[in-house]
Amino acid sequence: MPTALDNIKTFLDREKLPNSYREQAEGIFIPFIEHFRAVMAASDVTPVLGIHGSQGSGKSTLAELIYWYLQEQSGLNVALLSLDDFYLTLAERQQLAETTHPLLRTRGVPGTHDIPLALATVAKLRALTEGERLLLPRFNKACDDRAAESDWPEVLGPIDLIVFEGWCVGATPQEAADVDLAMNELERLEDADGHWRQYVNTCLSGEYQQLFAELDYLLMLKAPSFSCVANWRGEQEEKLAKRQLAGAETSGVMSKAEILRFIQHYERLTTHCLNTLPAKANCVMSLGVHREILDVQYRERE
Repeated sequence: MPTALDNIKTFLDREKLPNSYREQAEGIFIPFIEHFRAVMAASDVTPVLGIHGSQGSGKSTLAELIYWYLQEQSGLNVALLSLDDFYLTLAERQQLAETTHPLLRTRGVPGTHDIPLALATVAKLRALTEGERLLLPRFNKACDDRAAESDWPEVLGPIDLIVFEGWCVGATPQEAADVDLAMNELERLEDADGHWRQYVNTCLSGEYQQLFAELDYLLMLKAPSFSCVANWRGEQEEKLAKRQLAGAETSGVMSKAEILRFIQHYERLTTHCLNTLPAKANCVMSLGVHREILDVQYRERE
């Protein structure tokens, strides 16, 4: 009978991944999944696996692999959540931009998510019993707004595992003195008084910590540096441009200058996480510039 490893080509083809990803999946990711299963075997609640990774690190693909391996190959019932799916609506962010700071119009940083909705979703997933159903929120990035409920996927209880991935999952707030100092052109020119970054840090220190406290295990995909993250974001935009040019559609593609400004929204917290989360995460997978796994370190759960 074929094993999950024998069937992995199905996953690679579906996600349009190169065969080199198979080596990482078989040698690193699937052994990690089995390690996680063993660690959480004695849990008396539905465990939440948090996956932290900067933009372009491969966290969403890894979440999909975990889903494929545990649900489709092992018969467990897995719910996939992304922090991105809990963004405030476009109207809510426009209101924030008008009343608090214009930079809050751009989704991404703490303060631009509906954390009560995320907390409620995790609680409801954990409470689902046999036959109960729940719709999982989704965000439509194409229109920069929450998707209609008719487009939300449905899960059926009970749930064996919740996977929660996001670029700042597990992040801790900065010290006030660190927040005071602008670290890039965006902050110097568009947040000269520091109000935006102080608001973001205050949000992170409050309800976001409540959400991250729900994590039973934290995996970090650690990028080599923020400059590498910026390059990955540029690569993503180049691929988008090629796809759209093939269809004679170029709207929505950012120029290099626009990419530079965009990623500066996330530089502060990405750098902070690179410096602080390795000491907190239960597993740290250090990435090379091509997203190859260079090292894996485990830390016992407290």
